[in-house]
Amino acid sequence: MASEKVTQLIEDVKALTVLELSELVKALETEFGVSAAAPMAAAAAPAAGAAEEAEEQTEFDVILTAVGDQKIKVIKVVREITGLGLKEAKALVDEAPKPVKEGATKEEAAEIKAKIEEVGGSIEVK
Repeated sequence: MASEKVTQLIEDVKALTVLELSELVKALETEFGVSAAAPMAAAAAPAAGAAEEAEEQTEFDVILTAVGDQKIKVIKVVREITGLGLKEAKALVDEAPKPVKEGATKEEAAEIKAKIEEVGGSIEVK
Protein backbone atom coordinates (compact mmCIF):
# COMPACT_ATOMS: atom_id res chain seq x y z
CA MET A 1 0.00 0.00 0.00
CA ALA A 2 1.36 3.38 -1.00
CA SER A 3 1.95 6.00 1.64
CA GLU A 4 -0.33 9.00 1.92
CA LYS A 5 2.39 11.23 0.47
CA VAL A 6 2.76 9.01 -2.63
CA THR A 7 -1.01 8.76 -3.08
CA GLN A 8 -1.31 12.56 -2.96
CA LEU A 9 1.51 12.93 -5.50
CA ILE A 10 -0.26 10.50 -7.88
CA GLU A 11 -3.47 12.50 -7.56
CA ASP A 12 -1.57 15.73 -8.31
CA VAL A 13 0.02 14.17 -11.43
CA LYS A 14 -3.41 13.00 -12.63
CA ALA A 15 -4.64 16.59 -12.44
CA LEU A 16 -1.86 17.95 -14.69
CA THR A 17 -2.36 18.74 -18.39
CA VAL A 18 -0.21 17.11 -21.06
CA LEU A 19 1.89 20.25 -21.39
CA GLU A 20 2.42 20.38 -17.63
CA LEU A 21 3.38 16.68 -17.58
CA SER A 22 5.94 17.33 -20.31
CA GLU A 23 7.43 20.17 -18.27
CA LEU A 24 7.49 17.93 -15.18
CA VAL A 25 9.36 15.20 -17.02
CA LYS A 26 11.95 17.68 -18.32
CA ALA A 27 12.38 19.17 -14.84
CA LEU A 28 12.85 15.72 -13.26
CA GLU A 29 15.38 14.74 -15.94
CA THR A 30 17.34 17.93 -15.29
CA GLU A 31 17.11 17.66 -11.49
CA PHE A 32 18.23 14.04 -11.25
CA GLY A 33 20.41 13.81 -14.38
CA VAL A 34 18.41 10.96 -15.92
CA SER A 35 16.45 10.37 -19.10
CA ALA A 36 12.88 9.14 -19.37
CA ALA A 37 13.57 7.79 -22.90
CA ALA A 38 13.75 4.02 -23.33
CA PRO A 39 17.32 2.74 -23.70
CA MET A 40 18.13 2.51 -27.41
CA ALA A 41 19.79 -0.94 -27.23
CA ALA A 42 16.71 -2.47 -25.65
CA ALA A 43 14.34 -0.71 -28.04
CA ALA A 44 16.42 -1.56 -31.12
CA ALA A 45 16.84 -5.27 -30.39
CA PRO A 46 13.20 -6.27 -31.00
CA ALA A 47 13.07 -4.06 -34.09
CA ALA A 48 16.15 -5.78 -35.52
CA GLY A 49 14.59 -9.20 -34.91
CA ALA A 50 11.41 -8.09 -36.64
CA ALA A 51 13.41 -6.80 -39.61
CA GLU A 52 15.16 -10.16 -39.97
CA GLU A 53 11.83 -11.96 -39.94
CA ALA A 54 10.43 -9.58 -42.54
CA GLU A 55 13.42 -10.25 -44.80
CA GLU A 56 12.89 -14.02 -44.72
CA GLN A 57 12.12 -15.19 -48.24
CA THR A 58 8.51 -16.23 -48.80
CA GLU A 59 8.46 -16.67 -52.57
CA PHE A 60 10.73 -19.00 -54.49
CA ASP A 61 11.50 -19.59 -58.14
CA VAL A 62 11.72 -23.26 -59.13
CA ILE A 63 14.12 -23.68 -62.04
CA LEU A 64 14.59 -26.84 -64.10
CA THR A 65 18.37 -27.09 -64.50
CA ALA A 66 18.74 -30.49 -66.17
CA VAL A 67 16.41 -33.07 -67.66
CA GLY A 68 18.28 -36.31 -67.12
CA ASP A 69 17.75 -39.42 -69.19
CA GLN A 70 13.96 -39.68 -68.74
CA LYS A 71 12.87 -36.61 -70.67
CA ILE A 72 9.32 -37.82 -71.33
CA LYS A 73 8.64 -38.36 -67.62
CA VAL A 74 10.02 -34.90 -66.84
CA ILE A 75 7.75 -33.38 -69.51
CA LYS A 76 4.73 -35.15 -67.96
CA VAL A 77 5.57 -33.83 -64.50
CA VAL A 78 6.14 -30.30 -65.86
CA ARG A 79 2.73 -30.46 -67.57
CA GLU A 80 1.12 -31.62 -64.33
CA ILE A 81 2.75 -28.81 -62.31
CA THR A 82 2.29 -25.95 -64.76
CA GLY A 83 -0.88 -26.91 -66.61
CA LEU A 84 0.90 -26.29 -69.92
CA GLY A 85 0.08 -28.14 -73.08
CA LEU A 86 2.36 -30.87 -74.42
CA LYS A 87 4.12 -28.58 -76.90
CA GLU A 88 4.75 -25.82 -74.33
CA ALA A 89 5.94 -28.27 -71.65
CA LYS A 90 8.32 -29.94 -74.14
CA ALA A 91 9.69 -26.50 -75.13
CA LEU A 92 10.25 -25.61 -71.47
CA VAL A 93 12.09 -28.89 -70.83
CA ASP A 94 14.17 -28.54 -74.03
CA GLU A 95 15.23 -25.02 -73.05
CA ALA A 96 16.48 -25.97 -69.56
CA PRO A 97 17.64 -24.20 -67.43
CA LYS A 98 14.22 -22.59 -67.37
CA PRO A 99 11.80 -21.58 -64.56
CA VAL A 100 9.05 -24.13 -63.99
CA LYS A 101 7.23 -21.99 -61.43
CA GLU A 102 7.91 -18.48 -60.15
CA GLY A 103 6.64 -17.08 -56.85
CA ALA A 104 5.98 -20.50 -55.28
CA THR A 105 5.66 -20.98 -51.53
CA LYS A 106 8.37 -22.86 -49.68
CA GLU A 107 6.20 -25.99 -49.39
CA GLU A 108 5.11 -25.81 -53.02
CA ALA A 109 8.73 -25.42 -54.19
CA ALA A 110 9.80 -28.44 -52.14
CA GLU A 111 6.93 -30.50 -53.57
CA ILE A 112 7.81 -29.54 -57.16
CA LYS A 113 11.48 -30.31 -56.55
CA ALA A 114 10.64 -33.74 -55.15
CA LYS A 115 8.37 -34.61 -58.10
CA ILE A 116 10.89 -33.64 -60.76
CA GLU A 117 13.85 -35.24 -59.01
CA GLU A 118 11.81 -38.42 -58.64
CA VAL A 119 11.71 -38.77 -62.45
CA GLY A 120 15.39 -37.88 -62.95
CA GLY A 121 15.34 -34.10 -63.48
CA SER A 122 17.39 -31.55 -61.58
CA ILE A 123 15.84 -28.53 -59.87
CA GLU A 124 17.25 -25.38 -58.34
CA VAL A 125 15.14 -23.35 -55.91
CA LYS A 126 15.99 -19.65 -55.63
